[in-house]
Amino acid sequence: MNQTLDRAEKKILGLNPLVLLNVVLLGVLGAVSIAPAQPGGRARGDYAMVGGEYLGGGGANAVYILDAANQELIAIKWDSTRNLLDGIGFRDLAQDAKERAGR
Repeated sequence: MNQTLDRAEKKILGLNPLVLLNVVLLGVLGAVSIAPAQPGGRARGDYAMVGGEYLGGGGANAVYILDAANQELIAIKWDSTRNLLDGIGFRDLAQDAKERAGR
C-alpha cells in the first residue's frame, strides 16, 4: 500500500512541473501576442508598390513604395553601376496633408 502511494505521489509530482511549464509558456505567448509589434508606437506597414518612370533621372525607372498604415511614400531606383538600390526620395504623406490643409 505504501508503494502505491509513492507511485501516485511521483506521478502527480512528475505531472505538476509539466503543467506549470505549460501555464508559464501560455502566459508568455499571451504577453507576446498582446504587446505592440514594433516599439515607438509605429504601426505595422500595409504596403503597395508601383513601378514608374523617374523624370529627374533622364527617364530611368523607379519603384514607388507606399506604406498606407503609416502614410509614408519612398521612391527607389536600381543603380546598375553599383548593383544596389538607390533611394530617390521620401515623403511623409500625413505631414503633407497637414501642410496642404493649412493653406
